[in-house]
Amino acid sequence: MTELRVGVIGGGQLARMMTPPAINLGITLKVLAEAEGSSAALATTMVGDYTQVGVVAEFAKTVDVITFDHEHVPLSVLEALEAKGVSIQPPSKALAFAQNKLKMRERLGSLGLPMPDWAEIHDADSLDKFIEAHGGSAILKTPIGGYDGKGVRVVSSAADAADWLSADGLAKVGGHLLVEEKVQFVRELAQLSARTPSGDFKAWPLVQTIQENGVCSVVLAPAPNASEGTLEAAAKIARQVADGLGVTGVMAVEMFETTDGRLLINELAMRPHNSGHFSIEGSVTSQFEQHIRAVLDLPLGSTLPTNAHAVMVNLLGVDDQNDFLPHYAEAQNAHPDVKIHTYGKGARRGRKMGHVTVVSGNGEWALEEAQRAAKILRNEA
Repeated sequence: MTELRVGVIGGGQLARMMTPPAINLGITLKVLAEAEGSSAALATTMVGDYTQVGVVAEFAKTVDVITFDHEHVPLSVLEALEAKGVSIQPPSKALAFAQNKLKMRERLGSLGLPMPDWAEIHDADSLDKFIEAHGGSAILKTPIGGYDGKGVRVVSSAADAADWLSADGLAKVGGHLLVEEKVQFVRELAQLSARTPSGDFKAWPLVQTIQENGVCSVVLAPAPNASEGTLEAAAKIARQVADGLGVTGVMAVEMFETTDGRLLINELAMRPHNSGHFSIEGSVTSQFEQHIRAVLDLPLGSTLPTNAHAVMVNLLGVDDQNDFLPHYAEAQNAHPDVKIHTYGKGARRGRKMGHVTVVSGNGEWALEEAQRAAKILRNEA
C-alpha cells in the first residue's frame, strides 16, 4: 500500500486544522512543532528548532513533501534541503517574497500588479519626503517579521518612528523599512486560491474581512454586493500572483477596495489563512484539504460554496482564564447552527484562540448568530 506523507513545519492552529482532512484522505500528516503541547499536538511527531538545518533535514526523511504552518523558516534552511532533492511547497523562491515585504512589492511591481504607492526607507529624511508627497500620513511597515497588525504603524512624521529608524531599530529589520501610501478604501477583501506544482489553479469566492485593532475579526463569504468586475479582477490578480511568484499550496491575497473601485494588493499569505477558515463548512473543499492536495500535486477539489452565505467570527482571548470551553454547552444550546472551533491554546488576552462559523441562506442572520455565539463563549452575554 502506498503511503502519502505530508510534513508541516510549525505546530499552530493551521497545522491542527490540516489534521482532520488528512485523516479523511488517508494521508499521513506529520508536524515538526516548536515545543511540546502545541496546538497541533495530535499530529506532532517531532519537536525541534526549525531554524536548524540538521533538525529539519531529519524531519524531511520521514515525509514526502514539506509545507508550513507559518512563513518564518530561514530560506537558507529550505535552500539546503531543496539542493538535496527535498520537495518544499511552496518553494523557497516563493517564500522569499512572503518573508520580505520589500521583495514582495518589487516583484509585484515587475508583474504590473495593482498595489499602493510605496518606497524603501533608510532614514528620517526619506520618510518625511514620502509623507509630504502623500497627503501628510502614510503606513510604515517592518519588511520582515510583522503579522496581525504587528510591525505596522500609521505615521505623520519620521518622529513617529524614531525607534524603528534608529541604528538598532533598522539593524533588526535588515536595514530598511517599507512605507506605503495610506489608501482610501471602502473595505478590505481577501482572495483565497490554491495552485499545484503542475500549475492547476482554483480560487474560492472573494470574501470581505473586517479588522479590529489590526487583527481579522469577521469574514463574510462571499463579499457582499461585489460586482462581477470586482470578482473577476480579484481572481485574475490571485492567478497572476500565484503564477508570477511560483506559489504552490493555498495562498491568500489581501486587498483594499478603494473609493474609486480599484483593487490594490495589501498583503500575501502563502499558506492557509484566517480569511479562509469559513471554507471548512462553507465550501465543498476546505482550504486545509485543498492545501494538502495541492502540495502533493493531487487534483484540486471544488471551491463552490455549500450555501449562499458563510460567516466566520474569530474568538480572541478575553483574559488569562477563559479558554471558552466552560461556555460550550450554553452556546451550542442557544445556537445549534453554529460550528465552534478552538485551537487548544492557553487563554491570553488578544490571542487567536478559535473561531465560529455559520452557513446559511441568509447572510444577515448568519452574522448575527455567529456574533451571538461568540459573545456567549467570551462570557459577555
